[in-house]
Amino acid sequence: MKDPNCAYCMQGELVAKFGYPVCEMETGVLYLFKEQSKRGRVILAYKEHVSELIDISDDERSAFFADVAKVSKAVHKVFNPDKVNYGAYGDTGCHLHMHIVPKYNGGDEWGGTFAMNPDKVYLTDEEYEDMAVAIRAAL
Repeated sequence: MKDPNCAYCMQGELVAKFGYPVCEMETGVLYLFKEQSKRGRVILAYKEHVSELIDISDDERSAFFADVAKVSKAVHKVFNPDKVNYGAYGDTGCHLHMHIVPKYNGGDEWGGTFAMNPDKVYLTDEEYEDMAVAIRAAL
């Protein structure tokens, strides 16, 4: 079931405000987060409009976290972060999704939590596509 007010459900212009599509995974769609102060930051949005991890079966949850792990491995391979942080938020956008956020020692917000929308670093579509191509190849 799709929610017509949900960017992840409707995709297109709504999600394009903050996400650049990378690929479809088994359990959802992977996007580059357009704000790239953490180079390689991505979001895996679940394939269906559910709000909570408890809204899906154990098998579906295991598959979702397997995709999160695949994405994390690809992010490590492509961007070589010192650490990856994970965040499952959604107070205002209640669609299950996971932020996968590379962190770099001495870089932006190292040693603390990542800001949701720091609004610092935006790239060109060509730069996003170059990153997406590298992630696709690593997956």
